Amino acid sequence: MKHIEWKYLVGLHKLYTDGKTKLKILNNDYINLILFKQKKLIRFKSGNHSIIEANQRYTEFYKLELLDTHNYYNTFFEQSGIENNAKKTFTQEDLEALMFVYYNKKELQEKLTTVKKFSARVFRNENSKYLENKPSLKTAVLQLLEVNEFPEKDPKNQQWRFVIDCDNPKAIVLCENLDCLKIPVEYKKNNIELWYVGGNNTKPLQDIQQDKLQLPIYYFCDWDYAGLNIYSKVKEIFHNKNKEIQIIQPPANAKRLPVGVKHHKSKWKKEDFSGLTEGNFSQEQVDFINQLISDNEWVEEESMDLINLLDADLS
Repeated sequence: MKHIEWKYLVGLHKLYTDGKTKLKILNNDYINLILFKQKKLIRFKSGNHSIIEANQRYTEFYKLELLDTHNYYNTFFEQSGIENNAKKTFTQEDLEALMFVYYNKKELQEKLTTVKKFSARVFRNENSKYLENKPSLKTAVLQLLEVNEFPEKDPKNQQWRFVIDCDNPKAIVLCENLDCLKIPVEYKKNNIELWYVGGNNTKPLQDIQQDKLQLPIYYFCDWDYAGLNIYSKVKEIFHNKNKEIQIIQPPANAKRLPVGVKHHKSKWKKEDFSGLTEGNFSQEQVDFINQLISDNEWVEEESMDLINLLDADLS
């Protein structure tokens, strides 16, 4: 999905339905740089720069690229009861998280954790006090969960498994992080079924039914110590089921980040190969990981294009 917040999607949808809008959609970088300047799908009305118009090619582009995403957001607002107000101070991640909570309400209600652990898991790019510092967002989350407050203590049973089903899956991707599951439109369109089992909590995978094991299964994660260590555990679980899984490998030109970057807690170990099992990786992957360890860097899951990488592997 393109990084377009709801208030800008409203303007783009207005262009689709009415052919014009007065909303300030050019404040969004993607709309301004790609749709306006590069593709020239939209333009200022002649003699009036307060109105933006769509050209003849815009309708086809919007239907193909953005209509499903708009409808996904819009359905959430209509069904959830959350006020559809573009002036609210919800970031894009906030909104995606609210949708995830809504569509996975039953599972979250049954396994509700403390507000700090919930915040750290669902809002991965923020700290554990994020929800507590955004009372309107916390209120919306509690409204969606239909509870008055988060529990003060963590329950013993934290066996999460969230699934984003699709009609005719061609592959299953286990995600270390929740981000892909928050906006699953593109993955469903590409027949990719997404699973999330709570990061280091791999126990639910032991109960996966056999019919799911007929599909190719991949693991999508941060290429840091934590992500690769969890992959090794997941790989062993499936190996015991006589099913081999593959890890989604970053492209050679993947963006690398310093291990000490803000909000990143996973550090490489001082042991050889960081204590990971080399046999769980191909020689190319071992070389790549050793380079990351040597440079004290990592590759973030969100920086990789899962659909393109998976298409290349499946084709």
